Amino acid sequence: MLKVWGRVNSVNVQKVLWCAGELALEYERIDAGLQFGNNKEPWYLALNPNGRVPLLQDGEFTLWESNSIVRYLCATYDRGGLYPAEPRRRASAEKWMDWQLSTLARPVSLVFQNLVRTAPGERDLAGVAACTAEANAAFTVLDRHLAAARFVGGNEFSMGDIPVGALAHRWLALGGIERPALPSLERWLAELGGRAPFREHVLVALS
Repeated sequence: MLKVWGRVNSVNVQKVLWCAGELALEYERIDAGLQFGNNKEPWYLALNPNGRVPLLQDGEFTLWESNSIVRYLCATYDRGGLYPAEPRRRASAEKWMDWQLSTLARPVSLVFQNLVRTAPGERDLAGVAACTAEANAAFTVLDRHLAAARFVGGNEFSMGDIPVGALAHRWLALGGIERPALPSLERWLAELGGRAPFREHVLVALS
């Protein structure tokens, strides 16, 4: 059986759990990270030298980095479905997965860490303001794309929607920040909200 090491309030773990739910995979999840520990133990670092979550174990095979795990699960268990068989369709999904990491993850993470996991008196408010502007600019790009596409990779739900969708929900769920109107992004998130694995693993209280 698959094993997923990670805590349920990690957005990167949420990506993997959402993906596994879409694929109807059986797995065991083991708490790791922050208050749960495990991720700094020597045995864990031997499998994931970054000491972060999630970590996937599939028999003797282990894999870290959440987007790589999503790609692996979709390619292994749903090739031709969530992992598009046609190269151009697959590339269209993958570019948004890479964009989520290269453009979106840092500003959203900094704002989230400050507003949710940092005491008010210790927050980097200048950093929050700068990263809010950066994230809003990025989400405006996504909103424009979604005005002409049902999902990030085209007209069908794919692995590309999972990393972007998890982080987009986190951004819109954050209080205390100003955002531009993002009607196409909100339409897309509402459609993702019709998917049971998204509701179960992503639509959770921020913590």
